[in-house]
Amino acid sequence: MKTYIKFLFVLFVIPMILTTGCKEETTDGYAVLSQYMTDNDMDMGKVLTDWITSASAVVNEADGTVADYYVIDIRSAADFAGGHIKGAVNSALADVVATAANSNGKNPLVVCYTGQTASHAVVALRLSGYPEAKVLKWGMSGWNNDFAGPWLGNSGVDNGVHAIGNANWTFPASVATNATYGAPVFDTNETEGDAILKERIAVLTSGFNGVNATDVLAAPSNYFINNFWDIADVEHYGHIAGAHRIKPLTVTGGEILNLDPDKTIVTYCWTGQTSSMVTAYLKVLGYDAKSLKFGTNNMIYTTLESHQFTAPGVDHIYE
Repeated sequence: MKTYIKFLFVLFVIPMILTTGCKEETTDGYAVLSQYMTDNDMDMGKVLTDWITSASAVVNEADGTVADYYVIDIRSAADFAGGHIKGAVNSALADVVATAANSNGKNPLVVCYTGQTASHAVVALRLSGYPEAKVLKWGMSGWNNDFAGPWLGNSGVDNGVHAIGNANWTFPASVATNATYGAPVFDTNETEGDAILKERIAVLTSGFNGVNATDVLAAPSNYFINNFWDIADVEHYGHIAGAHRIKPLTVTGGEILNLDPDKTIVTYCWTGQTSSMVTAYLKVLGYDAKSLKFGTNNMIYTTLESHQFTAPGVDHIYE
């Protein structure tokens, strides 16, 4: 009987001890990563400095080339084949960092349909050793009228007025007071900041994190909404009911802890391009974050006095 009991001990208890002893400990990813990013001049304020450029600022009008940048077009292969900037290379969003390694010292300029997915890509690049990477404003929609469909279908007097007359677009007497929350939680088996950052960038480049304005306007309380405007603009144009206004939004300044990590953070701006940059940065830090697609161009286009998409006034050459 004693021999049988010893056998059971060996069979069940010892494997449990060995399994427990071999279990990898996880790291508080946010604490290590946020410290690493601020120590290495990667706070949001830095990442969002001079990150976008217009087509007219970079193109050689004579031949349609962009000589000073390594142009990475992250649209589908079929759409790339249908027309692209001369000299551009095609890449999936997931491969954009690897593609930039072939830039031969040129700064990457990322191109997509509207400038929104490219903004995700540029955050990935700026956090991966390409601090001068830029987004082509409006994407290919701003390059040539042949590609303007995505923007024209989501802005203008017919397609950009979802908030006009909507009860959840308000003119508040004051903006909601910002509370302080805890940091987001994500576990990682990595222990060093650089390795955690690389891991999180892979999460970021898995796809664009966007949300439709109609969904947010229908149920704003389902989200933690941040209007990434100056206060004067909120007072002038109004905003989505219950929206906060947290700007600047940095780690070092502590404003990032004004976001509720237990809710989906929806950021919106004028066009969805800046909010995509903010959203990408928040995703890296572990927030459940989404960018409101096409910004207020999709909500109050007819009342905007600037920041409106219009079809390109110059059709730049493409191949």
